Amino acid sequence: MINTPIVHSGEACTKSIAAIRDTLYVLSGKWKLPIIIALKSGPSRFKDLQRQLQDITPKILSKELKELELNEFVTRTVYATSPVTVEYNLTKYSETLNKVIIEMSDWGLQHRKRMMNNSRKEKKSISLQ
Repeated sequence: MINTPIVHSGEACTKSIAAIRDTLYVLSGKWKLPIIIALKSGPSRFKDLQRQLQDITPKILSKELKELELNEFVTRTVYATSPVTVEYNLTKYSETLNKVIIEMSDWGLQHRKRMMNNSRKEKKSISLQ
């Protein structure tokens, strides 16, 4: 993976902005990365994914899976069973997101902790008044 530093001037800045916009376009929304994380444990059926993700509607899950398939992160395999069985699985290409997922997870935990600490300080300050 190429490590591109964040640059704040000229052409390099424009390229960084374009790269970030492309990334956000492909991974937009709150469900794509959680779907990828859910599929890391192995192939899953639609209902199993929906159960694991809890709050996602079937319509949104279907849309997100189609977009993930289009961007080559997920494969869809249809088995000729009765009824038809459909499984979703991660592609090898999806592994290119591992560093992004780890960094986002680490940052999210750090941010949550910061917000919880600030909330406690705020409540403590209010109670002292």
